[in-house]
Amino acid sequence: MNNSTEHISISAKNYANALVGVVNDKQSTFEDISRDFENIRQILNMSPELREILNNPTVSYEIKIDIVNEIFKNEVGSTMLDFIKILIEKKRFGEFSQIYRAYIEKLNEIYNIKPVKIVSAIELSEEEKQQVIKKLENKLNKTIQPEWELDDDIIAGLVIKIDDDVIDMSIKNRLAKLKKDLMLR
Repeated sequence: MNNSTEHISISAKNYANALVGVVNDKQSTFEDISRDFENIRQILNMSPELREILNNPTVSYEIKIDIVNEIFKNEVGSTMLDFIKILIEKKRFGEFSQIYRAYIEKLNEIYNIKPVKIVSAIELSEEEKQQVIKKLENKLNKTIQPEWELDDDIIAGLVIKIDDDVIDMSIKNRLAKLKKDLMLR
């Protein structure tokens, strides 16, 4: 769910849709593409220099392709290797992170999954977590993909973040409302 508030460009969404199309054409699977995305992301995170080279307009296309072939040929499938080459050719490799986020959003839409951030003051038991997930799934009619976070500042209760919506059921929020109500009187 990280970076979900950052804008995803139309071209990044188009490239993500193209990858979904490759799967629909039975040329690859969602699992293969997702695994390859993760492998590439790990490699790029371990080597910011590689990301800089692939984004650098002064480095020739041929050199970039040689580097990509050398580094990724044993790490990703041919579909993703070709995809990276297209991004480099079209000078869109800088949108790789956005394309990844757009691809995950598209998969979530296809599989009816909703990422949700759930903040609690204390660690919830597995049973409590399942109760929260079940209530959210019933309310949203989607499979919930929870991201759990602890924040003792909320004192007690939960804060649930779904896209841009926040459901604040924390004691901290209730105290703030009470304080505001008392000040208005």
